[in-house]
Amino acid sequence: MFYKVLKAKDLIEFETKEFDKKILLQDGDSKLAIIALKKDEIINTHVSVKDAAVLVLEGEIEIHFNAEKFKVDKNEIIMFEKEKEHSVMALKDSKFLLLNI
Repeated sequence: MFYKVLKAKDLIEFETKEFDKKILLQDGDSKLAIIALKKDEIINTHVSVKDAAVLVLEGEIEIHFNAEKFKVDKNEIIMFEKEKEHSVMALKDSKFLLLNI
């Protein structure tokens, strides 16, 4: 995959399962992944063992941290610290990059 230009949003398609995730790079707990989530689907509450950045490539998502929620549109990034409990909901069919470092 190195030394190859990729169209990130074309690396993954919307599947019939809850959500689809492909790991593009990984070194221990650090990783770069692309995720596809259909409208109204939810990634249940979880925590990350590394700090995270999410870049929305297509669609619109909402990330919930306890009582706070953030809408993240196409071409926007949200960053958050490790061990912050959160969930993700797709407001539209969405694809996003997840970077854990």
